[in-house]
Amino acid sequence: MVELKTDREIDEMRAAGRVVGRALAAVREAARVGMTLLDLDRVARGVLEEEGATSPFLGYRPRFAPVPFPGVVCASVNDAIVHGIPDGYRLRDGDLVSIDCGAKLRGWVGDAAVSFTVGRARPADLRLIETSEAALAAGITAAVPGNRIGDIAHAVGTVCRAAGYGVPDGFGGHGIGRAMHEDPGVPNEGPPGRGMKLRPGMVLAIEPMLIAGGTDDYRCDGDGWTLRTVDGSRAAHSEHTVAITAGGPRILTAL
Repeated sequence: MVELKTDREIDEMRAAGRVVGRALAAVREAARVGMTLLDLDRVARGVLEEEGATSPFLGYRPRFAPVPFPGVVCASVNDAIVHGIPDGYRLRDGDLVSIDCGAKLRGWVGDAAVSFTVGRARPADLRLIETSEAALAAGITAAVPGNRIGDIAHAVGTVCRAAGYGVPDGFGGHGIGRAMHEDPGVPNEGPPGRGMKLRPGMVLAIEPMLIAGGTDDYRCDGDGWTLRTVDGSRAAHSEHTVAITAGGPRILTAL
């Protein structure tokens, strides 16, 4: 069931979204060669604590997971697509890092992700990241009343495929509100004009995930969480929480 949010409730979600935006900005600013992924997780924890927010990631355990998630961010490096567990890995020069973060504030959730490089960036990585951001922007542009979920999926997938990148099947965005994952699902590829019609009050997390090698194949690490590219190529992930409004899409997780 899709819950339509009131203008006041969307404002409350915006407050949670600002916390997410601040946490991602702090992690990106702090990330440097030699830091561990646990260090980055601690940076995000500090922001959540300062803002009086909690993490919808910490302790989350969907049916596929063998253990609850142990961090407040997903930290995915190089060939890791999403759901990377923050651990003792030390960042190296040229690493591509994707950070996914959520916050729960006064009962409402925000969720966003950003990809960036550490140290000297590879041009191919910068292009991959720029394309993930362009795909996200295209999906947000399509998030208007009267369009359908398929229009968002088509907009995202078209940008990814035109650049020659792969799109991991079965993973994409989702509805969001009082819970991190609500209906409807938001695929990253699909035919336009299909699926649920978008209405004011719907709030969606739109999140392109791109595989540089051009294949759609992925595998899961032994930790039961981290998804990696099968071909070893790099991946990027961008995400915003977006409200559908009569005046157009409203990004709730932007700083």
